[in-house]
Amino acid sequence: MKFTKTQEFLAEYFGTMVLILLGCGSVAMVVLFGSNPPIPGEVVKGGYTNICIGWGLAVTFGIYIAGSISGAHLNPAVTLAMAATKRMPWAKVPHYIIAQFLGAFTGAALVFADFHAKWLGVDPQLAHSAGILCTFPAVPGFWPGFFDQVVGTAILLGLILAVVDKLNAQPGANLSPFIIGLVVVAIGISFGGMNGYAINPARDLGPRLFSVLAGFQNNGLTSGPSVWLPPVIGPIVGGLLGAFAYDLFIGRALVQAHESPIDPEERPGGEDSSYTQSDSAHREVARAGR
Repeated sequence: MKFTKTQEFLAEYFGTMVLILLGCGSVAMVVLFGSNPPIPGEVVKGGYTNICIGWGLAVTFGIYIAGSISGAHLNPAVTLAMAATKRMPWAKVPHYIIAQFLGAFTGAALVFADFHAKWLGVDPQLAHSAGILCTFPAVPGFWPGFFDQVVGTAILLGLILAVVDKLNAQPGANLSPFIIGLVVVAIGISFGGMNGYAINPARDLGPRLFSVLAGFQNNGLTSGPSVWLPPVIGPIVGGLLGAFAYDLFIGRALVQAHESPIDPEERPGGEDSSYTQSDSAHREVARAGR
């Protein structure tokens, strides 16, 4: 199937919008609905665990929306990594990334509109709640957050490629979005504390730009400490490292194994039972990218 630029743009736009709606919505549920006055140690609406699950499901359903049309990158770090490893043409990069940022901005606006009355009840001056929409570091300074985002996004890209690689052990029919959602849950559980686990420039900067427009104080861009760079630059670097590492250490071995002579004793009939014509075409693409 071949789709137009407009169709790909809209798929990435709506997929990313759903990502932010469900992801930032899960954060709003935890932050805005605690007891008043606060109860020490209270776990609100499932707490951080619900946030991790919420972001994982957000990714899953965003992929289900956009996957068949655009491949559901929903993340500039994914798009740039796919182009750099020759899995997609560079000509598609601009409209993918623009759609992702616009979708993230719109998703943040809809979350704010939905929770608006409660939001103003909790933070009437919008002085300390921008973190519902965008991420903030646990430790001051550029490098701790940058390194955290590099590591998290490298893991994300490496595991995405492992899940979708036709030469690898793929999930069952249409389960890849669910498995990738679990990857995001796992990264959040394991690495979410240092910098809010954006692992996606659009997921962070799109809502942060909305927070500026909506008048949030301490938004990390125009008010308060400037913290917006690590979750923008770090994921791009990490995504490239993760994709190239997968191709070098895992993908290349898979290509070589599928190109080696087949042992009839190990594979009765003389062929791998999973072999299809599409696998042959995939090997050509993989070889070109490695």
